[in-house]
Amino acid sequence: MKRVYMDHASATPVRKPVVEAMLPYFDQHFGNPSAVYDMGSKIKQVMEEQRAKVARLIGAKAEQIIFTSSGAEANNLAIKGVSLAGQKKGNHIIVSAIEHHSVLNSARFFERMNFEVTFLPVDEYGLVDPERLLGAIRPETILVSVMHANNEIGTIEPIPELAVICKEKGVIFHTDAVATVGNIPVDVNELNVDLLSLSGVSLGAPKGVGALYFRDKLRLMPLIHGGIQESGRRGGTENVPAIVGLGKASELAAGELTDKMNYMQNLRNLLVAGIQERIDQIKYTGHPEKRLPGHASFCIGAIEGEALLFMLNQQGIYVNTGSACASKALKTSPVLVAIGIPADLAQGSIVFTIHNSNTVEEIEYVLEKLPFAVGKLRSLSPIWREKAAA
Repeated sequence: MKRVYMDHASATPVRKPVVEAMLPYFDQHFGNPSAVYDMGSKIKQVMEEQRAKVARLIGAKAEQIIFTSSGAEANNLAIKGVSLAGQKKGNHIIVSAIEHHSVLNSARFFERMNFEVTFLPVDEYGLVDPERLLGAIRPETILVSVMHANNEIGTIEPIPELAVICKEKGVIFHTDAVATVGNIPVDVNELNVDLLSLSGVSLGAPKGVGALYFRDKLRLMPLIHGGIQESGRRGGTENVPAIVGLGKASELAAGELTDKMNYMQNLRNLLVAGIQERIDQIKYTGHPEKRLPGHASFCIGAIEGEALLFMLNQQGIYVNTGSACASKALKTSPVLVAIGIPADLAQGSIVFTIHNSNTVEEIEYVLEKLPFAVGKLRSLSPIWREKAAA
């Protein structure tokens, strides 16, 4: 059976050059980077070389990069680290209503600690209005977090505009760029952000590694207390093989980004046009233009998204219904609720995240199988039968 994988937002295969770069650091160069003898100091040097590669990918300096275990940990470190360090200044945090759960739940954690949290609404495309952000900032606001792009609806936020507002108000600004780094150009100076989270998953690095960019002199309370690792900002012996993988993946991504974007966008446009032509009563979610190049998301009327996933799975097609962290919860997506999608239509959510490893032939295979699966599910739906009879 043919296998077509289009859920790269949740996991992407580790690239062969990345695996090859990592292998020696499991059993040959295995020293602890904190050790003072040469087996340790050489590994420390290698780790700093990887830090520089990650920094170059996003226009930062090497000393502004903290290695983490994931994008989620980077988000936690940003939200909790800044909030804990800034308690004397204020106790108000602003996050958008469509953030990743690692941001939303970090903010809710502080609600239980007598902080006030504003969950900023978005428009029908998932965009944050800069004027709305300006109106939400108070004298006691210490942190704003708005993701660079949403991995469920693909919308890219106006981060530079939002960051300027925060800069003028003296408020620290964080963006979750897990969905964008490696998929579109990301430069922390152009974005004007104070903190930025990224993950190895979208870069073709292994799971279990990420990074947080932080602006110079920014106070950040560590979440993991230990030794001197990561300049005292994250304790624990570093995962050197994974860090090497992240560095290699960052190096590769920097050299191929333009071609990758164009290729993914062409495949995405072919898929979107084909689905809209073949299936009626669907809604293309997210912004039609300000979106990730390999992202396509729909709500399909009179079906249940989980059931559609299982049917496509039987045909060797792997997609998602939204965030990988929420798809098993069997609840209406909070992102779709935030952009005003009715609950019954939101149940038919399907998300394609395309990679440059996908092909035109795979798009054509999806366009062949998807309408059949939708038709089969609709034939079993009393709601659809009522509409057809009307």
